[in-house]
Amino acid sequence: MAITPNHIPQKKLKEIWAQVPSDYYDLGIQNNLLQKMWHSRKLAQVLKQLPKKPKPNLKILDVGCSSAVLTTEIAKSLPKSKVTGLDSYKSAIDLAKKKYPHISFVVADAHKIPFKDNIFDILICTETLEHVVDPKGVLLEIKRVLKKDGAAIISMDSGSLPFRIIWYFWTKTKGKVWENAHLHEFSTILLEKIIKEAGFKIKKKSVSHFGMSVTFLAAPRTNLKK
Repeated sequence: MAITPNHIPQKKLKEIWAQVPSDYYDLGIQNNLLQKMWHSRKLAQVLKQLPKKPKPNLKILDVGCSSAVLTTEIAKSLPKSKVTGLDSYKSAIDLAKKKYPHISFVVADAHKIPFKDNIFDILICTETLEHVVDPKGVLLEIKRVLKKDGAAIISMDSGSLPFRIIWYFWTKTKGKVWENAHLHEFSTILLEKIIKEAGFKIKKKSVSHFGMSVTFLAAPRTNLKK
């Protein structure tokens, strides 16, 4: 990890989190072919991890949902489930509420998820951990609110050399709003390590985008000594 965010003032953190427009994903998918291809493929990878024969009334939480582009697709895929989106970026949540009034949303810090223990069947966390102060702490919160037989879908850029090169030029050109937005730099190995350290076992690992993105399907480990 390249930065120690605990040393960043809270005011600065809020500025970093808010520098990306709340409708960024909506406009990008509509107007930018490369972004559309990237995020459509990312969405497909996440949806693949959802249960093929889901039980009715599943409770699903999308942590770091932004304006809910992914959240609404999850709701469409599992129409008999109760889907909730969570993000600390109030502007994005306000936009999501207007677009998708049939979905529940909450403005909250992922480090302190405002739900009781063991209540969600599925937790989804996509391209979020690199933006938070304490990624392992967020994973511990995800595990806390996840049922013992639940599943977590965690997806992120792999940190591979091709991704780092593309990301560098992207943040200097079309994607300037993302400059310095990543508080941590992850690799697939590092991400898998902290997922396990937070008390999960990896059930499946899927690599996509020519090795530039990775998605983990994980389950709570009941005996942390294993």
